[in-house]
Amino acid sequence: MDMKRQQTRAALVLPGGGARGAFQVGALKAIAELLPKRSPNPFSVISGTSAGAINSVVLASKARRFRVAVAELDRVWSNFHCDQVFRTDRRTMLKSSLHWMAAIVLGGFLVGTPRSLLDNAPLRALLSRNIRFPRIQDAIDDGYLDAVAVTAAGYGSARSTSFFQAARTQPGWSRTRRLGVRGDLHLDHLMASIAVPMIFPPVRLGAEYFGDGAMRQATPLSPAIHLGADRILVIGVRDETADTVAPTGKQQPFPSFAQIAGYMLDTLFMDGLYSDLERMTRINQMIDAVHPDHRTGAMAKMRAIDTMLIVPSEDLREIAYKYRQQLPLAIRGLLRGLGGPRREENRLLSFLLFERAYTRELIALGYRDAMKVKDQLLDFVMGADVPRLFAPSWIRKDLSSLHGTQTQLQGSVGEAPE
Repeated sequence: MDMKRQQTRAALVLPGGGARGAFQVGALKAIAELLPKRSPNPFSVISGTSAGAINSVVLASKARRFRVAVAELDRVWSNFHCDQVFRTDRRTMLKSSLHWMAAIVLGGFLVGTPRSLLDNAPLRALLSRNIRFPRIQDAIDDGYLDAVAVTAAGYGSARSTSFFQAARTQPGWSRTRRLGVRGDLHLDHLMASIAVPMIFPPVRLGAEYFGDGAMRQATPLSPAIHLGADRILVIGVRDETADTVAPTGKQQPFPSFAQIAGYMLDTLFMDGLYSDLERMTRINQMIDAVHPDHRTGAMAKMRAIDTMLIVPSEDLREIAYKYRQQLPLAIRGLLRGLGGPRREENRLLSFLLFERAYTRELIALGYRDAMKVKDQLLDFVMGADVPRLFAPSWIRKDLSSLHGTQTQLQGSVGEAPE
């Protein structure tokens, strides 16, 4: 393992996405199946945000046996119920609704300002029971892992902070609006990273309150790069099939609160990733255009980064719509009040539907999509030669104006490489 890492340092990046994180588990199942039995964690660096942070820390805490770690994730995600994530009983939901209404009407007087729309205390209890944080350091000390990072956004400083656990020789970093802080990870780091604004309550770390890491994460690939990765596997949670455009002249309905909230979450969790991929493609092109012997100054310290992107081949909003009746009645009533019965609310539903019928289908989809590119995926994980970017066609189309003969782009998710 150590010899392989001297040659290539592969990183796994898991963005956030609420219940959509089940798709990541399916892709990880495929990787575990492709590797020999009893294989340790194949990634030197693991970096996660929001729901991806939970998956990342579980993998890190069980890095000695990768297949066991993935099986644990599969067990939990395959049996999810909303009441394991947030309180769903009618009394709690009624109390929350009345609190918000009173706070708006009274301007925060008498009743105080609500902390969040939903109470995610059940998720804290679930994570506390299932994650053994001290094992992360054991994995690092034994050479099964170099670093794991969890990103959260500071409400006071307005900075993206990546809390990472690694060897003492690994330095932190400080850039504009983003930090890397080394230390032992614990439950509050996870709860902060998954604290979706307005939906879940912020978490205090030290003297500052933090929320979902995607809020300020303009460069979601940077923690893995700072931690030494030279190739990055990203398992995203959004397909990029464009929405159907309404016929010319047809008036679209006024967007509901639920539709706007879902749109914001979609942007929050994934748009920074695509901008970062474009930025990295430009840098790779610049590096590859100069012979190694001629790279001087700042360029001499730069390294090209190989990236592979796996995203769903199907629209997760449509899958969520099939299982909308699985939501607890109180939550269905809340969403109905926020947005009505229109299908446009499926985006928000796809993030909040922590029910096993939905998560199991996403796990199956993630497994299928990863297996479609199993040869390229195994090459990537095991350190074989790979193209600079292996991604779906929409990424290649967006980046087609950037790449030249030196930059290799290939298709993904069942597509034939061009």
